[in-house]
Amino acid sequence: MAQLLHLVTHSLYSNPEIFLRELISNASDACDKLRFEGINNGALYENDPDLHVRITLDKDHKTITISDNGIGLTESEAIDNLGTIAKSGTKDFMSKLTGDQKNDAQLIGQFGVGFYSGFIVADKITVESRRAGEPASNGVRWISGGTGDFDVEQISKETRGTDIILHLRDDAVEYLEAWKVKQIVNKYSDHISLPIQMRKEVWQEAEEGSDEQGKMVMTDEWETINSASALWTRNKKDISEEQYTEFYKQFSHDFEAPLAWSHNRVEGSTEYTQLLYIPAKAPHDLFTREQKSGIKLYVKRVFIMDEAENLMPSYLRFVKGIIDSADLPLNVSRELLQESKDVRTIREGNARRVLGLLDTMAKSEDKEQQDKFATFYKEFGAVLKEGLGEDFGNKDKIAKLLRFASTNTDDVTVSFADYKANMKDGQDAIYYLTAESLAAAKNSPQLELFKKKGIEVLLMTDRVDEWALNFLTDFDGTPLQSVAKGAVDLGKLQDEEEKKAAETAAETLKPTLEKLSSSLKDKAKEVRVTTRLVDSPACLVVGDQDLSPQLVRMLKQAGQPVPESKPILEINPEHPLVKRLESSAQFDGSRFEDLANVIFDQALLAEGGVPEDPAAYLKRINSLLLG
Repeated sequence: MAQLLHLVTHSLYSNPEIFLRELISNASDACDKLRFEGINNGALYENDPDLHVRITLDKDHKTITISDNGIGLTESEAIDNLGTIAKSGTKDFMSKLTGDQKNDAQLIGQFGVGFYSGFIVADKITVESRRAGEPASNGVRWISGGTGDFDVEQISKETRGTDIILHLRDDAVEYLEAWKVKQIVNKYSDHISLPIQMRKEVWQEAEEGSDEQGKMVMTDEWETINSASALWTRNKKDISEEQYTEFYKQFSHDFEAPLAWSHNRVEGSTEYTQLLYIPAKAPHDLFTREQKSGIKLYVKRVFIMDEAENLMPSYLRFVKGIIDSADLPLNVSRELLQESKDVRTIREGNARRVLGLLDTMAKSEDKEQQDKFATFYKEFGAVLKEGLGEDFGNKDKIAKLLRFASTNTDDVTVSFADYKANMKDGQDAIYYLTAESLAAAKNSPQLELFKKKGIEVLLMTDRVDEWALNFLTDFDGTPLQSVAKGAVDLGKLQDEEEKKAAETAAETLKPTLEKLSSSLKDKAKEVRVTTRLVDSPACLVVGDQDLSPQLVRMLKQAGQPVPESKPILEINPEHPLVKRLESSAQFDGSRFEDLANVIFDQALLAEGGVPEDPAAYLKRINSLLLG
């Protein structure tokens, strides 16, 4: 706790004013929650229907108070929500701290620590609150000095909602100036749909004959200091890039600016406003089942729920934003969201909008946009590929956005369209290879013939690739072909002499192939001659309809049942090891079997696997080395 509070206080000190943004945002959320619960229970408003956030400055006591008349807290809620930092992820948060203040600061927005930003400027925070609907005697006071412990007591509080009182440190008294607070509110929180109010200041002239000068004095009148209109309801022409960026930071709690955004009002059978952002950095839990949606749902500007996962396909779960529907009922539930036709329409519209935004970035000739797309793909490319199996309607659009390394470049920049443009005359397929790493892919024996003939092969190294490519059989009419599946057939790119030589070798090696098949009957489904190898003695391939070794390993690691299947061993008839197998001396006793198993296990190692019995493999190697 102390380490985390020190991090919040010091890592963000280069921009201390964000504390006000965070606390106003929390106050706004509290009012939104009251508005939502008040739909079914109007008594919660307690004859005070005008929701607002108020900021009070007290120079004598050096305090700033941020007050709201929202839902408020019970004593147990104060302990749970204020006394436990990032209660769902504290351990994970602490494990990620590196000691690098700049990098550690980026983590803060990924965990629920917005309230504790108050300790950037305060050495003590007092929270006084009462939950709407509770009697005045059920108020609670929570006090902490930011050192990891806190005090709680029951108090009487006439008004509902929460007062957060910041006792400022001596080096933060500049935030007691009204002009400074107004400047921060206008910068970060102008879009908040609730009125943010401060006591009005007026100029008071000095009395005649007095040596004192005129000064600004506080009145009892409250004035609204923000525009109090939700940003997404305004005309796009009236919103600056800075306002879009600050709004994103405020509602997403991300300290980095977004890569891009799309703001549109959609009309038709379903009417809604969408403001969707693509972040610059992936969250730590992007690939976990507990990863939460970043979409907030409003209905007619009434906040309904956070994490409205039904409004965005799972493969676009990194997108953050606001959806404000004009058609959904105010009492919409998560169950209704799953069944609603309007929700399906919104989800499909959101997917099209995001994919269109990404396509515009990818096709742009502007260097800045190209760099942004490269950043996006580095952070989110793997999860985008999930869409090939989840969103068949947009499968072609997703395929156009995918990028890969290839045998021509290690950079993940080659699109399917780029590949097609560089295909050799007579080439009728897009060739690809999946592997667990780029190094394993580049050194795979299955690439040898393709390298010899100068045929580019896409190298796919994300864990999701093998699964995703099952749903993409072609691109723009050109079939996709794994170089590790089925017999190699380069069609017009392979001359008749090569095919005839392979047939002759297969006939000549027939006794050897039969002997190999017998020796490896428990490991290989078939042993055959291949033309795909140039330097290696053998490689493993699978049938066109079989699961690849990479996918089998991935499913087993995930605890999924996997049907038993054996690979095909292909041998290079021109390799010295294979020629040694032909010699009569090798057909006697266990030496042939040893060499056969070594060749199989080496082929398994080359494609990223591990021999079933590593000790036996080493024993055979040693035996062969000793002659």
